[in-house]
Amino acid sequence: MLLYSLEATLWMLLAAITVDLLIGDPPWPTHPVIWIGRLIRLLEGRIRTDPRNTLSPAALKRRGIILTASTVFLSGGFIYGVTAGLGALHPWLGYAVHIWFVSTTIAIKGLRQAAMLVYRPLSEGKLSDAREKVGYIVGRDTQMLDEPEITRAAVETVAENTVDAVVAPLFFALLGGAPLAMAYRAANTLDSMVGYKNEKYIWFGWASARWDDVLNLLPARLTAVLLALAACFSRGMSPLRSLRSVRRFARLHPSPNSGYPEAAVAGALGVELGGRNTYGGAVSERARMGWPLRPLGREDIIGTIRLLYRVGYLLAGGCICGILLLQLYK
Repeated sequence: MLLYSLEATLWMLLAAITVDLLIGDPPWPTHPVIWIGRLIRLLEGRIRTDPRNTLSPAALKRRGIILTASTVFLSGGFIYGVTAGLGALHPWLGYAVHIWFVSTTIAIKGLRQAAMLVYRPLSEGKLSDAREKVGYIVGRDTQMLDEPEITRAAVETVAENTVDAVVAPLFFALLGGAPLAMAYRAANTLDSMVGYKNEKYIWFGWASARWDDVLNLLPARLTAVLLALAACFSRGMSPLRSLRSVRRFARLHPSPNSGYPEAAVAGALGVELGGRNTYGGAVSERARMGWPLRPLGREDIIGTIRLLYRVGYLLAGGCICGILLLQLYK
């Protein structure tokens, strides 16, 4: 349910996108996602307590469900209390804090900065530095990656995070303002912290991983369409090939959602993504996305950043169009 009128919500989303594009992420001590991460660790320590290590998979699943529900509810509820309380003091104060909270759930500028930290050493021929920087943003082993594989890791990460850190938070903000956007970010943070299929989290993190999948079902597919539209405004990219790539390859990805943005970007660029990754020494063969019309090169990182920004501009333009339409029909 919208906390404000649709028009006011669109204005606030437009302002939040602008704040993120201009300022980016706030300093880490004040970033809400940092505090969500601390909350997850605190709750995990309390909920999972089992000195004898005798919990069954079913018991771990139940406790994981409690962790997921508690984190999402507390995160969204806290933001609701803050925005409603400050809004009661003065409407513009409520608008301002609402805009700020929504802006912290998106990371267009932050994604660009992270990708550029990989691109710059690549462009200078410093492979060891590039491996180190790409290791900050991916979970795979990076020590032995060559330039095309480093590029692929960066491109895939930016593509996938166009869902998690741009489209999905704004989608939920449109439905329920900053509280729902922050509840989504809590679910996404849970997935990144406990949603692993390893011995420690395969059962305890089950609910977090599945809930993140459910929340991203529609935003991931919307992102694929937006990336194809963004290719229309990007020189040398093909929107039709992007859509064909989504249709052909997206469902081959082991994730129900990640294949959509990756396939869209691969098709737009005319390259192949996916393939062999190594995690903790274990090899994982991922479905290949797109057609290798040319080899991957470091400039594809720049191309993916351009697509990311154009998706942001399309969303901002959508807000403006929505505002204008609402004004016309008043």
